[in-house]
Amino acid sequence: MGGFIADVGGTWARFGLVGADGTVGRIAVRECREYVGFAESAADYLQGLGPAAPRPRRAAVAVACPVMGDRVTLTNHPWSFSIEETRSRFGFDTLAVVNDFSAVARGIPHLGNGDVVQVGGGRPVAGAALAVLGPGTGLGVSGLIPAGDGGWAILEGEGGHVTMSAADAREMEVLAVLAREFGHVSAERVLSGPGLVNLYSALCRVDGDAPERAPTSHEVMARGLARTSSRCREALKLAAGMLGAFAANLALTLGARGGVYVGGGIVPRHAAAFARSGFRRRFEDKGRFSEYLSAIPTYVVLHEFPAFLGLASLVRGSPEAA
Repeated sequence: MGGFIADVGGTWARFGLVGADGTVGRIAVRECREYVGFAESAADYLQGLGPAAPRPRRAAVAVACPVMGDRVTLTNHPWSFSIEETRSRFGFDTLAVVNDFSAVARGIPHLGNGDVVQVGGGRPVAGAALAVLGPGTGLGVSGLIPAGDGGWAILEGEGGHVTMSAADAREMEVLAVLAREFGHVSAERVLSGPGLVNLYSALCRVDGDAPERAPTSHEVMARGLARTSSRCREALKLAAGMLGAFAANLALTLGARGGVYVGGGIVPRHAAAFARSGFRRRFEDKGRFSEYLSAIPTYVVLHEFPAFLGLASLVRGSPEAA
């Protein structure tokens, strides 16, 4: 049996239908800000399928926030909804709602050879844990732990909100500026789209400059990659290095010798530049455990909708297996 799936982030909501064979079709992408709530965006999508389209009876939704009960409130967008009210409104027999990066993690075992590109060296250890992370509007984090029967236990946490640490004097200065602004500086405060702007603004203040207008994250990325702004270039350099250190921390915590997968809305769009960045150097720069980390492969997830692979297995009631 197929069904309805949706991947809801802080900026975009993505929708699709799962066929009886597990393939995903009728994919559509909507800007969250165009709708007052998730139900309205979902209704617009379902109505757009036409009156002759069969109505799905099962549904699975990924959301960029913790799922701790019936009420779901996005971390980086004002949408909030009741799972049961949404299920009832659309007449779904079942509605599973999970964290967005746990959905991505569920999809990792289903990726094809062309869906990832390796950055740096290392070889995966069969049967070892996998780590998953990705910067976008926020910073998603998850992991897969071998279940002992050929399947996987999927972690559903909020690792993007752990405290960000500095590795050198420059990073300490930047994080000190951000601490005065935010109080707690999470990894997401620097490793995300808004995080790029935070890094740029903090560098300005550290250097005693006051820009007339703060650039958008897209402008920081474009100017940094084009080398038309030294400060944007430094913001990208800091972000890549900090992401490498963060990914290494996650790999050490999970024992992710099966590999570390980087997805999200930013890195896959700039995979070639990311491969040339300081990410992998910082990933391996862990003192006595540098050799341990150098053996772990890191991958960029190129699949456009990796969460859909995980949601498709959920909506079909498949076990957590590769």
